[in-house]
Amino acid sequence: MRALLYERFGGPVEVADVPEPVAADGGVVVRVAASGLCRSDWHAWAGHDADIRLPHVPGHEFAGVVASVGTGVTSVRVGDRVTAPFVNGCGVCEFCRAGDAQVCPAQTQPGFSHWGSHAELVAVRAADTNVVHLPDDLSMEAAASLGCRFATAYRAVVGRARARPGEWVAVHGVGGVGLSAVMVAVAEGARVVAVDRSQGALDLARRLGAEHAVLAGGDTAERVVELTGGGAHVGIDAVGAAGTVVTAIGSLRRRGRHVQVGLLTGATTEVPLARVLSWEIDVLGSHGMSAADYPRMLDLVTRGVLRPAELVSRTVGLEEAAALLPESAAATPTGITVLHPEE
Repeated sequence: MRALLYERFGGPVEVADVPEPVAADGGVVVRVAASGLCRSDWHAWAGHDADIRLPHVPGHEFAGVVASVGTGVTSVRVGDRVTAPFVNGCGVCEFCRAGDAQVCPAQTQPGFSHWGSHAELVAVRAADTNVVHLPDDLSMEAAASLGCRFATAYRAVVGRARARPGEWVAVHGVGGVGLSAVMVAVAEGARVVAVDRSQGALDLARRLGAEHAVLAGGDTAERVVELTGGGAHVGIDAVGAAGTVVTAIGSLRRRGRHVQVGLLTGATTEVPLARVLSWEIDVLGSHGMSAADYPRMLDLVTRGVLRPAELVSRTVGLEEAAALLPESAAATPTGITVLHPEE
């Protein structure tokens, strides 16, 4: 099959012919129709994930059609339209049994622990736990945005922060996950302040319902506090940088809730714990979303309350994706880029 492949961290990303995956016992292989190009793919390529073994095929957000089914699978058949979270649980541990596969100690992640979805085919393990069946009227491009950014944002806003109608939610960084968080927060009745360095991204956030758009700078926290009449109730860090953590927490009111979504690379020592302690601020992690939690989100998508298709701004083939991946950390894309592996 054709796939994106790199043989060293930070090295060239090429379109290559590689062996097709085989469905393991309990697993399936999905023919990929669409795969989201995510900043986490850049982190993997840059060598920030210790699980990756070279050479490597990236990609962890995908949608497609089941091509083959391993032994023991009961809920998935060849031909089903499916997606899966980027965190795949083992299906048997206490966390998976409780519906919390996103923190499974034996989790696997396509595009990290094994070859991913920037390819014509991708393997999903423990399919009865991890595969999500798609509504017939949901496009493959929109479905591909769900597995990492949209589902992570949904759980961050609804499951972790528990944002309530009328509360202020400050979203720091409105790339794919941040824009998803804006859309989800607005759908939950919250009032949103979007923060970013890109005016184009802020303009899109306003179109999605953000009441205020703040161009990030040295006085960002003060401006958010002023706009929200004392600070946001909820802050979402969708960037994952030391400065953003400090700004997001500094933008909160007393007893606010900070949700860390962006991957941190050596920045955890910058968390302002004195403010966290004295203001009783909750600091919450959000690591994707279990397949068990998809039904309510998909119901909102089907009813048009959530509209992930509006976040897909660009579609590319494998050749263009190979050039885009190494640049994705420095680029300021507006919306989500999706690749079509068979193009």
